[in-house]
Amino acid sequence: MVRYTLRQLAYFVAVADAGTIAAAADELHVSQTAVAAALKELERIFGTQLTVRRKAHGVSLTPAGRQLHARAAAFLREAEELELSTSSGGGELAGPLVVGCYLTLAPTILPGLLEFFATEHPKVQLDFVEGTQDAVQEKLVAGELDLAIVYDMDLRPGLESVQLDTMQAYALLPAGHRLAGRDAVALAELAEEPMILLDAPPSSHHTMSVFRDASVVPKIRYRTTDFELTRSLVGRGIGYSVLVQRPAGDATYEGRPFTALPIEPAVRPVDVKIVWPEGIRLTDRAAEMVRFAVEAHAPRRGGSGR
Repeated sequence: MVRYTLRQLAYFVAVADAGTIAAAADELHVSQTAVAAALKELERIFGTQLTVRRKAHGVSLTPAGRQLHARAAAFLREAEELELSTSSGGGELAGPLVVGCYLTLAPTILPGLLEFFATEHPKVQLDFVEGTQDAVQEKLVAGELDLAIVYDMDLRPGLESVQLDTMQAYALLPAGHRLAGRDAVALAELAEEPMILLDAPPSSHHTMSVFRDASVVPKIRYRTTDFELTRSLVGRGIGYSVLVQRPAGDATYEGRPFTALPIEPAVRPVDVKIVWPEGIRLTDRAAEMVRFAVEAHAPRRGGSGR
């Protein structure tokens, strides 16, 4: 029988994550004495120093402490999953699930996932976080998210992934644009016109790479970080834009029409993926989310996007 307890491991992980005993105690709603005693007892049981405590500098981990932190955090997650699956008899999903999503993808992808889980798995406490690709990945790596839905661009190393969709960049033109009646448009034909750039990485990185591949330098008139503002400015005739995400509607928030045209020659498509940290065992809830997300988008994979 092991001599340490789950509570002691939880206190140790809390200290490692918080950086101080005081902060960990506040988070755990216990006394600092209890937390310090748990650390001391773990060091006695394992026969090695796990932390270095310096006044006014908090707590740092020794090499042995860093190794224990990684394994203890995973062990605690497994223990939580064991309790959840056992209490439900293994037949019903229950517990928390947090999904992150790149902000321009969220309006067309998240609602269907939320509706499915609310209907099929009512005991799952599903929450979501929208943000830039960098911010979503940071939260994922920090353990604040179970999964994230992102473009396959500027991805960090060390992520497992499954493809959900493939999308193709297109040109968005005002409804009365001189090229609006065409079947497709070349970027060179727009080179001298003002452009509205959706400046939300990695979308902006991809857009600029599309122009570089076409040997065209766009004349950027405005930069926005909002997808709908970009479409509204185009709808007003202020400029054109190049986007990837394509909602079903063909009008701006103001009700102004626009025209979406394929770019010729065809540009490199962009994959949409659901990702999670490499080496992490997905919870049953997260695995079900991946399964459903893949199933829901299967007809579109390999296509030209929405």
